[in-house]
Amino acid sequence: MAGAAASAPVHALNIAVQRLIDRSVGIPVCALLSLVERLRPQRAPFDPATGPRRIVVILLSEMGSLVLAHAMFERLRRRYPASELHFVLFAKNREALGLVRAAADAGAIEIDDRSAGRLVATLWRALRTLWRLRPDVAIDCELFARIGSILAYLSGAAVRVGFERGTQEGLYRGSYINRPVLYNPCQHISRQFLVLIDAIGASARPLAKAAVTEVPLAAPPFEFAPGEVAAAADKLHRDFPALRGRRLVLVYPGGGILPIRAWPLAHFAELCTALAGDGNAIGLTGLNVDRPLAEELAARVGSPHCVSLAGYTRSLRELLALIRAADLLVTNDGGPGQFAALTPTPTIALFGPETPLLYGSHAPNAHVFYQALPCSPCLTAYNHRNSPCDGDNQCLKQIGPAAVLAKARQFLSAATAQADD
Repeated sequence: MAGAAASAPVHALNIAVQRLIDRSVGIPVCALLSLVERLRPQRAPFDPATGPRRIVVILLSEMGSLVLAHAMFERLRRRYPASELHFVLFAKNREALGLVRAAADAGAIEIDDRSAGRLVATLWRALRTLWRLRPDVAIDCELFARIGSILAYLSGAAVRVGFERGTQEGLYRGSYINRPVLYNPCQHISRQFLVLIDAIGASARPLAKAAVTEVPLAAPPFEFAPGEVAAAADKLHRDFPALRGRRLVLVYPGGGILPIRAWPLAHFAELCTALAGDGNAIGLTGLNVDRPLAEELAARVGSPHCVSLAGYTRSLRELLALIRAADLLVTNDGGPGQFAALTPTPTIALFGPETPLLYGSHAPNAHVFYQALPCSPCLTAYNHRNSPCDGDNQCLKQIGPAAVLAKARQFLSAATAQADD
């Protein structure tokens, strides 16, 4: 995920390599563990009267999923208030966990996916930590890989919750998840995460047949320290004086590990040129690895009021403060749009290969552009996010700059009117 810029680039294993490992190693491991589960004596589940002592949540997805899972964390806290809560997550997502209020004080077991060697070493370390914790419940939140379910089983938890394919096509995960939840591609992922919690004590087939009660799905605003947002804005203006005195529009033009999710650079250039011509300041955000893209976009715009901020912020929290100081964020589908939901800053998100019906922000000030072509969404749990598209992402190309510009101007006009009141 590309969302927070950092002082040094963070390289993860190539996604094609991840898929290869998951398929060639994951399938036989899942089959072996399924056989072991049938032969081994069953561990007694936790006492319902006292509840589980420790719960482990395995969430290795992009860091934006931590925001979408906020309601699930809240439900866990309310339903099992005496339980210790621990997370297994990628090390690059550790800071993001601290920004989600309901999970901020949970324990973190980190896995480093920057290389195969680091992955193996930290997986072994994570397993040793899980064995020491002896959790009663393990919740696998993964849709696109088998490693979450394998960790849930190897944790030793008597109650193992996770998504299953049922009679649908999808990833084979064996038969050792004993609280399997039917993955439903017609329900927003935030609601499906809630069902994982309901499944802990359910016994129907499929589990959790009761209606998902209405709960607030949006995460509460992040609470900054006094003066933190103003300091971020002041630093930006000192470093880039040409931006001072103008409304700030942040733009994230990258696609992260899935470039097919990126709106065309020419469309971004047209949008940014018009917004700069309106008198706004444009900051192009991203990681260090996004610098060439951001610099190319800045060069196309050719305005002193449009600058590259790729690699500028040193942490996700700094990026969040900058988003809070901005008047608008325009972003491809991914982490920046999800984390903007922790602020009152309006957001325009561009979806295509994935659908906002499953992954859209819950923020009331977020607007989504989505064409819903017959082939969209093409990145799903059924194909391990391995799109059959030839790279010609018409689902995004057909979202014209004029429509996005009109919505951006509407948001900015509203912000100006509010500031004048």
